[in-house]
Amino acid sequence: MEPRGNLDIVVVNFRTPDLTIRCVKSVLQHCDIAPSQVVIVDNNSGDGSADAIAAALPDCRTLARDVNDGFGAGVNAGAELGHAGHILVLNPDTYFEDDSVSRLLGVMRSNYTIGLAGFELVNPDGTRQYSARRFYSLLDVAARRSRLLGALMKRRLDRHLMRDMWTYNRVFDAEWVMGSGFIVRRDVFEKIGEMDVGYFLYMEDVDLCARVWHGGYRVVCVPGAKLVHDHQRASAASPFSFAGRKHLESLLRFASKYRMPVVRQPGVEGAIGHPLTLAWLGDQQPGDFSHGVEFQSLERPPKAR
Repeated sequence: MEPRGNLDIVVVNFRTPDLTIRCVKSVLQHCDIAPSQVVIVDNNSGDGSADAIAAALPDCRTLARDVNDGFGAGVNAGAELGHAGHILVLNPDTYFEDDSVSRLLGVMRSNYTIGLAGFELVNPDGTRQYSARRFYSLLDVAARRSRLLGALMKRRLDRHLMRDMWTYNRVFDAEWVMGSGFIVRRDVFEKIGEMDVGYFLYMEDVDLCARVWHGGYRVVCVPGAKLVHDHQRASAASPFSFAGRKHLESLLRFASKYRMPVVRQPGVEGAIGHPLTLAWLGDQQPGDFSHGVEFQSLERPPKAR
């Protein structure tokens, strides 16, 4: 069993105490995690959430903040309370049904070129959410927000969702992974400047992964390391709703920092704006896993059998 003592867990709550409690209890039940490793950040819910969480999880640390300045700021506040070499970030609407944390940590520790690893997010009924993605073009954004356009461009959306990479059931390079559940190396997290607090909500996960790549480390997704995500896609709401406005604001911020072509999907190098230079350690090469983990490179897909 992979040791998990060198891991901090951060969960950011805003007015979802029941979901947060379920999430943390699943970590403690399935993942052999000590309560002292868990930090629950309440982003000024103002509804008694912090007290309810502290009462239900008295051995975990609860940080009650007096401001809600966004998800990323909450993650940073929680991460700063820990010192472990890896940080597990979870949304409150997620929960484990097995010890997927062990598998993710095993992959990360087997190849130190990996800076961030994402879980296989699944719906409560077990269906896959395709939580590894390619960086956006403007056309991808439009297709994601329009059912009609999405139906007409299904092959393009399948590529954006990296559906082909899941076929082989191997660890694979992802351009970015959904921030509902991931593990990041603390040294990498601190080196790249933590979460960008300029995003209030949405796209902070895409931005973080872009900066991990820019910093010379890889982002991977680990099929089989499952995390249930009881997902409500508020970002697809009307652009006049609060969630819709925040999503558009975040898209504009991301587009101001990175390249987002009109049509062509940019890839990692196209998004970050320069050739990729990876921070290899020693003689270790891409795909060189000491624990026998099967790895699939984004650049070199396997031939069909």
